[in-house]
Amino acid sequence: MIRILLVDDHPLVRDGLRARLEAVPTFDVVGEAGSAQEALDVAHLLRPDLVLMDINMRGTNGIEATAAFRAQCPAIAVLILSMHDKQEYVAQAMAAGARGYVLKDAPGKDIVVAIETVMSGGIYYSAALANQLGRPQTGQDEALTTREKQVLRHIANGESNKQIARELDLSVRTVETHRLNIKRKLGIEGQAELIKYAVQHAREL
Repeated sequence: MIRILLVDDHPLVRDGLRARLEAVPTFDVVGEAGSAQEALDVAHLLRPDLVLMDINMRGTNGIEATAAFRAQCPAIAVLILSMHDKQEYVAQAMAAGARGYVLKDAPGKDIVVAIETVMSGGIYYSAALANQLGRPQTGQDEALTTREKQVLRHIANGESNKQIARELDLSVRTVETHRLNIKRKLGIEGQAELIKYAVQHAREL
């Protein structure tokens, strides 16, 4: 069973999500929360496998809450469910530690597939969002080495240099060097632009 915590400040939205998800035999909605702090409190108590997180909430927003989950409950996966389809929201959410991003107007089956994908270790975007993000230009990332592509995939997952170093058995300084080389080869200047590129092209690396 996949234990799920719903986080949205609209009770009617949570009710609809609960009904939809509890129709799936392998899903168990173990709790609900209407704010980031309540979500963290409930998560510490119930230890869900996955949090389905809205972005627009009173007080701390969903992206900030995702970062808090990553810091305090790193074993719990966070999947964003939002009405916002702008790339900057996606990049910020993934950089904060989200494992996927689903649009609220996507077909109901998308949420099911997204949860299953995330819990299998993958990342997921709604089909409409993936189309909007687009594909890289032909040959754009051909110059990247296998190791640089590995680092870029971890960047897309929102991991820090220290986390990437631990996962790939490298020093933090080596990861920083790979980041610099990736940005140079792709003609990217800032960290935000690098994260955006990584998120957009994670499936193709």
